[in-house]
Amino acid sequence: MIGRRTVLRTAALAGGGVVVGGAAACSGDDEGVGTGGAQAAPKPVAVISSTPADGAKNVGVKDKIVVRVEQGTLEDVALTNADGKQIAGELAEDKRSWRVTEPLGFGKKYRYTARAVGTDNKQVEATGSFTMVTPASEVRATINPIDDVTVGVAMPISVRFDVPVTDKAAAERALSVESDPPVEGAWAWLHDRQVDWRPREYWPEGTKVKAAASLYGVHYGGGSYGRADLTTEFRIGRNQVVKIHTPDHEMRVYRDGELFATYPSSNGKDKNPDLNTPNGTMIVMAKHEKARFDNARYGYTNVWKKWAVRFSNHGEFIHENDDNRANIGKKNTSHGCVNLLNADAKEYYQTAMIGDPVEVTGAKQDMPTTSDVNDWLFDWRTWKSMSAL
Repeated sequence: MIGRRTVLRTAALAGGGVVVGGAAACSGDDEGVGTGGAQAAPKPVAVISSTPADGAKNVGVKDKIVVRVEQGTLEDVALTNADGKQIAGELAEDKRSWRVTEPLGFGKKYRYTARAVGTDNKQVEATGSFTMVTPASEVRATINPIDDVTVGVAMPISVRFDVPVTDKAAAERALSVESDPPVEGAWAWLHDRQVDWRPREYWPEGTKVKAAASLYGVHYGGGSYGRADLTTEFRIGRNQVVKIHTPDHEMRVYRDGELFATYPSSNGKDKNPDLNTPNGTMIVMAKHEKARFDNARYGYTNVWKKWAVRFSNHGEFIHENDDNRANIGKKNTSHGCVNLLNADAKEYYQTAMIGDPVEVTGAKQDMPTTSDVNDWLFDWRTWKSMSAL
């Protein structure tokens, strides 16, 4: 506490902030003031300033909150919310500045008090307040893969938003990826509600990955702000790649580049591009021991098949179809799925992992890039051009 409170005067800085010194002299010359010729005491030399300025409104929760002093050192800075709770902060080593070290809340008002001692050993004090921005909306986002999972070597990192993002660059600047070993990769916007990161080539087996989306307080445009920060840590599993050259009526599984298993298959119909198993590199998206298939356009509904491995949202699965046994390994007669015999489908299902690549070639039709997971359908140059930065 200051033993004797000094009378203070405040003035707005040209650049914003509160400047505080001692009381100014009443005259501009050396003549005495009042009876007896007593001179006015010189004002303290220490000057305290704050960013944001006292009374500031609509302060961004990502903005730096700093108190500084010139010609002195800070003794104490306290920032409190409306309930009187003190906000965490950190004093610089040289004691000439102090900064907030915890997130501040949307729409909240904060008050601060700062005390300093000048190079003339005189004390000064500054007080003030500011109010944070109130969003028109707080936007929720998700990140995938989630924590502590093991995924295949083609797995992308996806950040999805509840609403379209206008300022994609601001959102993308808040994203980061670290891996051990380091891996080259890039972010790309698949549409205005999803941005993905994928490596240039498949992940090395055993890679440890950390991803962060520091989205809290990021302004997406139109008064919409990020609601929360997101993080995830996951691991890349064994290297398994499925390769299907549709005219061969076979599905080949490779481990670490070596042929691991071969299964006879019946793929999409060759003569109808709408029923091809389309060309492209997709990934295993989901696994179901039993799955229902419906397509009234082609005359079937409520058809259940076992050991179903989805590799696109365009409608393609690898699954058991013993009903098509006569054509498996001989003819392509499916409506786009990869049909296997029951025993083979089960064996493959037990080895499949979310994020495994599925590479299809030889069909008359390419996989459209409207599928939800289409990261590997773009060449690297095109992928990088889809960044907002």
